[in-house]
Amino acid sequence: MEKISSLHSPHIGRVKALLGPRGKKNRELENTFVVEGLQAVREALNPKMGEGLKLRQLFLTDDGLKKLESEMDLAGISNIEIFEVTDQVMNEMADSQSPQGILALCSTKSLKVDDLWQLRPTKIAFFWQIQDPGNAGTVIRTADACGFDAVVFSDNSVDIFNPKTVRATVGSLWHIPVISDVDINEFISKSIENKFNLYGLSADGQINLDRNFNGVKSDPAIWIFGNEARGLPVLPPEVKTVSIPMKGHAESLNVASAAAIVMHLIGMN
Repeated sequence: MEKISSLHSPHIGRVKALLGPRGKKNRELENTFVVEGLQAVREALNPKMGEGLKLRQLFLTDDGLKKLESEMDLAGISNIEIFEVTDQVMNEMADSQSPQGILALCSTKSLKVDDLWQLRPTKIAFFWQIQDPGNAGTVIRTADACGFDAVVFSDNSVDIFNPKTVRATVGSLWHIPVISDVDINEFISKSIENKFNLYGLSADGQINLDRNFNGVKSDPAIWIFGNEARGLPVLPPEVKTVSIPMKGHAESLNVASAAAIVMHLIGMN
């Protein structure tokens, strides 16, 4: 295991470039993103999907190494470069305020939208131009928890490999297919071809969520959620609009909250 103690190490510069102001561009150029923390790295080392976001390099402080070894046997890991780093080096690398001493670089290679239909999914959550990285990570984690088969983000959405998004998924990126940069109109057309029901969440939706979905939870369906500020775009008539009934005086729900209600109701059957 190579040890890194110099704050001038090129490894630090590379990680910071993937996290900095030009991070999205650098992540795309290198097809690499940064993962931090025990739980996320543990899930990256034991993915639930056969292919996709492969872990390439692992950086561990002495304390981080002990934490990870208490969770799994690192001796059996192959084809991964492991580096021991000092606490000072980890602090320079990490994006989080309180690093756990565990950081990894992973490949951004993931499924394309055309691959999705071959998986025969029945429950898909689609998010149109979601902008907040925390919301994006939360909906991925929620979809995973509620048994949805995939999460799809439209073009002009937040980068799913943004460090805040990755942290908010808490490892669910390695449990469920997540596909980004998808044109909503093309996706709807393909969904209709594949005989999916289509539902769009709207405050003034024509269908009441609680009263109308007990009998159709198992039907193949795409659930479409809108932008945090602008809601949904104009959608074709094949997409039925659905509202979540609310007892109080709030005009609307945060997109992550609305998605959690829908995915729990539809997914947990």
